[in-house]
Amino acid sequence: MPHGTPLISLLTIGLGLAFVFGMIATRLKLSPLVGYLIAGVIIGPFTPGFVGDAQLATELAEIGVILLMFGVGLHFSLDDLLSVRAIAIPGALAQILAATLLGVGMGYLMGWPLEGGIVFGLALSVASTVVLLRALQERHVVQTERGRIAVGWLIVEDIAMVLALVLLPTWADLRNQVATSGGAFTWDQAGQIGLAILMTLGKVGAFMVVMLIFGKRLIPWILHRVVHLGSRELFRLSVLAIALGVALGASELFGVSFALGAFFAGMIMGESELSHQAANETLPLRDAFAVLFFVSVGMLFDPMTLLQNPWPLLGALGIVVVGKSLAAIAIMKAFKQPADSTMLIAASLAQIGEFSFILATLGVGLGLMPAAAQDLILGAAILSIVLNPLAFLVLERFVPKPKPQPIPVEPGLAPAPTAEAVTQRAIVVGFGRVGSRIGRQLDQKKIKYTVVEEREEIIERLLEENITTIIGNAASIDTLRSANVERADLIYITVPDGFEAGRVAEIARQLNPGIRILARSHSDAEAEHLAVRGADVIISGEEEIAQAMIEATGPRAASATPKTA
Repeated sequence: MPHGTPLISLLTIGLGLAFVFGMIATRLKLSPLVGYLIAGVIIGPFTPGFVGDAQLATELAEIGVILLMFGVGLHFSLDDLLSVRAIAIPGALAQILAATLLGVGMGYLMGWPLEGGIVFGLALSVASTVVLLRALQERHVVQTERGRIAVGWLIVEDIAMVLALVLLPTWADLRNQVATSGGAFTWDQAGQIGLAILMTLGKVGAFMVVMLIFGKRLIPWILHRVVHLGSRELFRLSVLAIALGVALGASELFGVSFALGAFFAGMIMGESELSHQAANETLPLRDAFAVLFFVSVGMLFDPMTLLQNPWPLLGALGIVVVGKSLAAIAIMKAFKQPADSTMLIAASLAQIGEFSFILATLGVGLGLMPAAAQDLILGAAILSIVLNPLAFLVLERFVPKPKPQPIPVEPGLAPAPTAEAVTQRAIVVGFGRVGSRIGRQLDQKKIKYTVVEEREEIIERLLEENITTIIGNAASIDTLRSANVERADLIYITVPDGFEAGRVAEIARQLNPGIRILARSHSDAEAEHLAVRGADVIISGEEEIAQAMIEATGPRAASATPKTA
């Protein structure tokens, strides 16, 4: 490592290798996360060549977790969290218990003490925040009912792990006291355990009260004051300062995890009308630091573990991938949840990550768990993260997906066909502010259309209005086929994500070479991307605004501005 520049060296080499191996993984049809992990292994201490600063990488990765949880909080209201409490709370607790019991059983076979097995099982029970949220975001299901269940489940797990992190030192102290007193357990020691639990719960509750009473007023007030200053840089800085500041304050003042503090900061900010802009401003940093998280995990892994001690490692991996998944399936079935939601939860939670590493490190440091268990946790984490896309592949390949049928219209509700009715048929992808306006224009022109939408709150409105709706992500061949794209004349792609829109255009062109594709773009690069993918007409917001402003100036501007073909 160049002398005196560990941060620059780590960022340059780590992100550079992550980019290279992420590209290779993507070309091989694998998740780019696999490439990021391999980059971490290469710059880790167990392989020759450059060795990055593991402690520095871990701290940078923690920022990624904070920003990611903050972004999720922006789109996850308190009502959403409470709406899934009946499933998320008992489900998460039951899965933690199941994984902990499996860990205790494996610890018994390995000859570890009971406390070592308990810590080992707890570390295997909690899913990675980064992996789970990245998987949900890639599939655009964060804001769906099953996505809210998964995120709510994750939050409950995080709260449980916060409780465990606070209680482990108390547990170690009490164990040492019992050992020095000849093995006798007194009522005073039991009281200390109960008091520690109550104090932890009280700290979490106090933090939530402070955020809901004071943060709910202060955070939106700050954002509005900054917006009035007219500086985009200051707005971006204010958003980052709030996210990081609340996360740090939650940890230092209330003993709450960084991730949980950032989540609540985002949830409070999400109630402001500036939440969308705040999400866009933090997106680039979220992606960069999330990559550093996976690089830091890879740095901790010794590849020789796969050869030197494979069977215990496979046992730990089996608990994470098979044991936790079966427990999740059983729990979701007990709550009579649909098959697609059940399998999404099972696949999302079949991995472990950042909390597992923290628990393992603390458990070994306190003497509660053997060092060999920490190596197994690390290996199981990396392998489960690598295998997690495969779990989703199995889900998407073998689980039958419900195919919503066009909504039947009651007699008398639909407008009677007229001689002026146009025979064209259209598909509108996304029915937000742009898509709904297109829908109104199509209604006026008597053009029949089908909407493809996945946001639950919009779907409910579409169903109430008896608009033919296909529920799903349009960047899927099955979804577009359900919308009968092969027989459509027009498709309007209104989703704001340029890459997703390009994929929709590519699939539509593949299934129907004669269809006319109209899409929106936010930049010249997006427009070029859409054109390459087959879009016929690309509308840029800036161009339309400029044209409308010119037209609004009246005849004088029109006469002064020559028209071109």
